[in-house]
Amino acid sequence: MALFNMAQLMEELSPGQRLLGIDPGSRIIGLALSDVMRMVASPCGVVKRGKLSVVADEIQKIISREDVGGMVVGLPLSLDGSFGPAAQAARDWALALSGRLEIRAAVWDERFSSSVVNRLLVGEADLSRKRRQEVVDKLAAAYMLQGVLDHHALRIAPEQE
Repeated sequence: MALFNMAQLMEELSPGQRLLGIDPGSRIIGLALSDVMRMVASPCGVVKRGKLSVVADEIQKIISREDVGGMVVGLPLSLDGSFGPAAQAARDWALALSGRLEIRAAVWDERFSSSVVNRLLVGEADLSRKRRQEVVDKLAAAYMLQGVLDHHALRIAPEQE
């Protein structure tokens, strides 16, 4: 299945369908879900990175249970915004996962999601390193997905005036 651009993905969703945000880390994959109105992203969980078939089976359970109509996979662009090897690997993985699950997907810049979440957890929540490791991946997925939702809301706001 081909990757959609974000506007196309949002247009293809049926009313009430959720978006699944995925932050594909090297060891842990963070997951987040939008609400049915697609206004708020919430951390959903994590999946241990492994064989695509095993990861896809775990994600399929969430898709079926939560009426997910599309997924947004984090794209780790280089700091200067260029498309490097990590971004290519994430894009290829998103294509493979989307094809296996037969669900629409798009990629979204997630360069700073983990660092922002880590800073927040250290500065505001004062969490220990161990506790941060347990939550950072799913919070980074939620941070990235919230960026998608906010961008879409700003994009359609002028059309409603």
